Amino acid sequence: MRLAKGISMTLYLYYQLRTIKYNKMKDTNPTMAPTMVPNNAHTDIPGNPSTAKTSKINLNDRSNGEPLRILTEEQWAFWKYNGYIVIKQAVPREQALATADFLWEFEEKKADDPSTWYTAPRAEMKMKELAGTGMVEVYNNQHLWNNRQMQKVYDVFVDIWGTEKLWTTIDRANLNFPMRPGHEYKAFIHWDYDPETKPQNVQGVLALSDQTDENMGGFQCIPELFRNYDTWKLTQPEDRNRFQPDTSGFENHIHKVRMEAGDLLVFNSCQPHGIRANRSDDKVRIAQYISMMPAEEDNDALREWRINSWKNRIAPEGYAFPGDPRNWEQTKYDTAKLTELGKKLLGSKKW
Repeated sequence: MRLAKGISMTLYLYYQLRTIKYNKMKDTNPTMAPTMVPNNAHTDIPGNPSTAKTSKINLNDRSNGEPLRILTEEQWAFWKYNGYIVIKQAVPREQALATADFLWEFEEKKADDPSTWYTAPRAEMKMKELAGTGMVEVYNNQHLWNNRQMQKVYDVFVDIWGTEKLWTTIDRANLNFPMRPGHEYKAFIHWDYDPETKPQNVQGVLALSDQTDENMGGFQCIPELFRNYDTWKLTQPEDRNRFQPDTSGFENHIHKVRMEAGDLLVFNSCQPHGIRANRSDDKVRIAQYISMMPAEEDNDALREWRINSWKNRIAPEGYAFPGDPRNWEQTKYDTAKLTELGKKLLGSKKW
């Protein structure tokens, strides 16, 4: 073999051996798998990067003639008109409460000791309106996957999309504490995706505690603006913030949604929504974010990232996702066990 001038046979063999060793490591060491979301379109917008910004498949219009699995006709009409729907007991109450117990453990806080609730953030939140709202940077724990792979939760999203071939988002949870001096934040309304692009996407929230008191924080939205967006935008400046609407005039149209532990709320991504401030004395809003959208089984890069995220407990990276600098998911907890449905919702098994 002819070598380039100045390169000895010894040096050539050294680099060849290094290349072979690296390739073997890449094949056998899971840390060599992709840790960054490929072609991440969420570096400067709020949405979750574990799935696409918008689906190539439109939301269900019932033209496929398939019967609804979970939603009643009354609930379907409410969903279409208001842009959100609450499904009671999508997850058994006991399972929801067990997930809440895990979140207290993960956050190193005690439910019965408010002196443990208020601590400095572990990582900087680029999306400033979320600062102080109690986002829990855990994504792949067994408790979270137990809820994602519940048949009823899946069936709700089958109704919403009109297809069985779905992937779940790999998303986090929330412990929203009552505000105290030095630990204040503002309620907000926003979009995770620019509504001007008409995203074919939905989002979801699973209640892990009872949230029947409007003062204790929780989900809020403006269906009136959802329905009348195209008319409303004509009254707005061209250079308006595409993710934070001016809600003047809608103050009396905000829906403050009440939920109980185990209830699942699904909302259209064109729905302006947000977290309301927790002004209660001692009640904590606890929730897990769950959604699904049509699987992209031909997107090998994204599928491989998702599998690695589950297997090695890797958090998504994005504008609203700072991650856990302690790396507790990797060091304290095992890879979640998946059901046959869970494997398909992840993408490790094809539909």
